[in-house]
Amino acid sequence: MTAELEAVLNRARALAADEIPRFLGELETIRAVAWSRLTANVPVTQQACDELIDIEEAARRLGVSCSYLYRNHGRYSFSRRVGRSLRFSAQGLQSHIEQTGVLTPRRRGSNLTPAIQEDKRK
Repeated sequence: MTAELEAVLNRARALAADEIPRFLGELETIRAVAWSRLTANVPVTQQACDELIDIEEAARRLGVSCSYLYRNHGRYSFSRRVGRSLRFSAQGLQSHIEQTGVLTPRRRGSNLTPAIQEDKRK
């Protein structure tokens, strides 16, 4: 712990009971400013480009069934639960497809990149 925080901790220990609410309010202000600075460093353009897609669209892009995704969504770091529904990051899904490069039977007929289409013709 830094010296500044130790001084604040010692002050908290020495406060009278009626001064604690004001002290907690000051600490909450500090915490809120720190959190806002932490989240402000994320570029807005990166957040705006990504979207959460539903399971039907994710299954179509991956070339698997919806039931497979429900059973195996834990294998994909880009899957998220939103309430009771399952969503997938479009950017994460695209990165996964680019990294694995696996063509499942359902994806073979979908839109492929030109490099993959040339290999398919050979």
